[in-house]
Amino acid sequence: MHEMSIAEGVIQLLEEQAVSQGYSRVKRVWLEIGPLAAVESEALRFCFDAVTRGTLAEQAQLDIIDLPGEAWCLACSSQVPITQRYDSCVNCGSFQLQVTRGDELRIKELEVE
Repeated sequence: MHEMSIAEGVIQLLEEQAVSQGYSRVKRVWLEIGPLAAVESEALRFCFDAVTRGTLAEQAQLDIIDLPGEAWCLACSSQVPITQRYDSCVNCGSFQLQVTRGDELRIKELEVE
């Protein structure tokens, strides 16, 4: 379950930023996650609750923003939606797609004190 290491990484980033930005408590975290990031949102929520105990993010609310997946089709020069890697182009059926969006996993916003 790599969601545990992702949650631990988020806490580490929050603690590092608390030192440089001067906050002492995290109340809310917004994470952007694309469908190609291979992250199970519910597992990440569970892990986040577990790793925040005893940290500056204890009792923090985790909001997950689901982003769409998109790719550029090299065959028909179209921007197309995708839900997983190796999808085919919805316009021409080609598998020559270059992912342009949907593999993100980043902290978008924080509410802190």
